[in-house]
Amino acid sequence: MIMRRSLSVRSITMMILMAILVWSVTLETCIARRGRHWRHNHRGSSDLSDSLSTKKPKRHGHSHHSSHNNHNNNNNHHHKSRPKPKPKQKTPPKGNDNNPPVVSRPPKVQPPPLPPLKGSQVFNVMDFGAKGDGKCDDTKALESAWAATCKTEASMMIVPPEYTFLVGPITFSGPYCQANIVFQLDGTIIAPTDSKSWGKGLMWWIDFTKLKGIKVQGKGVIDGRGSGWWQQDYPFTDGETKLIVPLYNSTHQHPPMPIRSELDGRMPSIKPTALRFSGSIGVEVTGITIQNSPQCHLKFDNCVGVSVHDIVVSSPGDSPNTDGIHIQNTKDVLIHSATLACGDDCISIQTGCSNVYVHNVNCGPGHGISIGSLGKEGTKACVSNITVRDVAMHNTMTGVRIKTWQGGVGSVKGILFSNIQLNEVELPIVIDQFYCDHSKCKNQTSAVAVEGVTYERIKGTYTVKPVHFACSDSFPCVDVQLSSIELKPVQERYHMYDPFCWQTFGELGTPTLPPIDCLQIGKPPRNKVHESDHDVC
Repeated sequence: MIMRRSLSVRSITMMILMAILVWSVTLETCIARRGRHWRHNHRGSSDLSDSLSTKKPKRHGHSHHSSHNNHNNNNNHHHKSRPKPKPKQKTPPKGNDNNPPVVSRPPKVQPPPLPPLKGSQVFNVMDFGAKGDGKCDDTKALESAWAATCKTEASMMIVPPEYTFLVGPITFSGPYCQANIVFQLDGTIIAPTDSKSWGKGLMWWIDFTKLKGIKVQGKGVIDGRGSGWWQQDYPFTDGETKLIVPLYNSTHQHPPMPIRSELDGRMPSIKPTALRFSGSIGVEVTGITIQNSPQCHLKFDNCVGVSVHDIVVSSPGDSPNTDGIHIQNTKDVLIHSATLACGDDCISIQTGCSNVYVHNVNCGPGHGISIGSLGKEGTKACVSNITVRDVAMHNTMTGVRIKTWQGGVGSVKGILFSNIQLNEVELPIVIDQFYCDHSKCKNQTSAVAVEGVTYERIKGTYTVKPVHFACSDSFPCVDVQLSSIELKPVQERYHMYDPFCWQTFGELGTPTLPPIDCLQIGKPPRNKVHESDHDVC
């Protein structure tokens, strides 16, 4: 009995030992297998890291690693299948839009627009109470819009299209305005026609003064409605009218002036310029039309750095004193691509002007392009370095002209007139040092000296006289150069004259048509008056 019990205990003990042994072997095998799995998984993680930085990503296909990591790294599968990038490429090649790479360059983002300066940079006159109906007075609205525009640098004041603004005399003034303001004119601005609006008379209607970097641009119109003013000065006499003698007095008649239907009472004797700039630096006028001004259409006074281009000036040929562009005491001027039709000089260059360049201009009707008149009432006049070239003139009174009064002092130097095309111009080439727009002027010894004037490639037709050089006895014109001059007469209604020269010295570079035999070749004898500093500028 006892033996059976000990044998049973021994059997149980053996079974327990065997169970423990089997369990330990199974545990070791399981741990070993688990360890191998972790090591394999670690290598897989390393391979993924290497695929983003190595030079040649691996393709694993359906390996255990690939199948194991496909769920977590599906976005990398397309990246890994791409071709090898360049060695210096630190980021992988770009994937398609639906499956972008894990690593990519920052996108090129357009910089956000700069925040507006304090307030708005654009000021529309309609937001300041303008009506734009052509009947209500919008002067105060434009003044208020300008006051706001003036405070912001590089701002814009807008006069919108499809509106007509009745505006009285107005000044857009600095000098405390910010720089580089744009006056965007796309609508129409009209002047009042009642005498009360003008008081005893003003020198200008729309005035920009003491500004730096002012630009007037657009497709709009400035209409001076000047017919009422013109009636009072009709007929108007230019100083060269005395040279134009009709064949029959009855044929030299002016067309009737417009009926004074718009005129409310007699207008002041002082007539305003339509658009004027004074005391300003960096002025540009482009695109606009200026028409029917009471007097000058566009004037620059005491400015530096002026650009005028792609504008239109339009007034009847018999409207008195309606110069197209008038500049005085102004330097560094460029005028081009303009069409100018008026009742006086298309361009008038006055005292104090230098470095003026005019090209590609159509002139007519009008009185041509003139330097002067200069030296009126004994004043000093200084003009230098003026170029006028590539100009077409049709039905003008004169072509290119220099005009000075007796008694003046100063000088005109360094003038070039080149490539001027003329069609039925009465007096194509003129220097007149005896200019007088009165019935009679007093003879005086002193004069504004004229020196260094070149005429080249001036061609076309004339109706009265091809050349008129009338220079001072005391101050002869010197260094007058002519070449490639071809002017043919067109017999119409005026007496025809040969070229005229008086006290004019210079050279003929080529034969001229007609021959200008009156020009004195060389230099004049020394004159005691010339030896003084009379003509020093």
